[in-house]
Amino acid sequence: MLDIQQLSKRYGDFAALQDVSLQAQGGQVFGLLGPNGAGKTTLLRILATLLRPTSGRAVVAGRDVNEQPREVRQIIGVVNGGMGLPARLTGREILRSFAGFYGMASAQTEARIAELDHALELGRVLDVRAGEYSTGMRQKVVIARAVIQDPAVLILDEAASGLDIFARRTLLDWVAAARRPGRLTVYSTHVMSEAEEVCDRLAILHQGRLLAEGSQAELLDCTGTRGLEAAFFELVRQSGLSQEAATGAAYAP
Repeated sequence: MLDIQQLSKRYGDFAALQDVSLQAQGGQVFGLLGPNGAGKTTLLRILATLLRPTSGRAVVAGRDVNEQPREVRQIIGVVNGGMGLPARLTGREILRSFAGFYGMASAQTEARIAELDHALELGRVLDVRAGEYSTGMRQKVVIARAVIQDPAVLILDEAASGLDIFARRTLLDWVAAARRPGRLTVYSTHVMSEAEEVCDRLAILHQGRLLAEGSQAELLDCTGTRGLEAAFFELVRQSGLSQEAATGAAYAP
């Protein structure tokens, strides 16, 4: 479902990503773990066809992100912590409009909205205008919008950022329940407890470099640690990289 080979992205002398290679299979929640500035968002923007890599190749469900960007966009859903919604529309209207972009029939759209209402506990959010939403309400609709067409690959970039404890719980439960053959969820976070709870395999990034990839058990075993946070710091120590964040990424265009 995901095949990345020697992927790099540079802004002048600053390397946001450096020769990253990894693979992920369907039926998984695949975690990208690392601090702010690690290169996670740069990688995900390349996968979502929002950035072109400087070098290397990325293939999403058999589609090359550089050569087939339109086809990639048809089979992915993307959520990040800062997505907005049109304030004058209700949640239901937003979901209907996005379903229309994918050519979904009216009956199919209404059935899908009902499914997402149950799975994400949307409730009254569907019939309230987005301008009146709390952060948690907005993020629920953003997620529902991203998966309205049941994408093969779902990209969640710090999707729990800013959520209250109840909305965060709903999100994590939904991510865990959404596993199925033929779907890959890419879950990017710097919160170790979230990764420990929902991710089947993980790639740990720091300063644009891939430090390790594997299951949680494999990462703990290779570092001799008992938790992902300790494993991360041990991998940074072994790499010889600084523990400071690569803040140049925040200023990259």
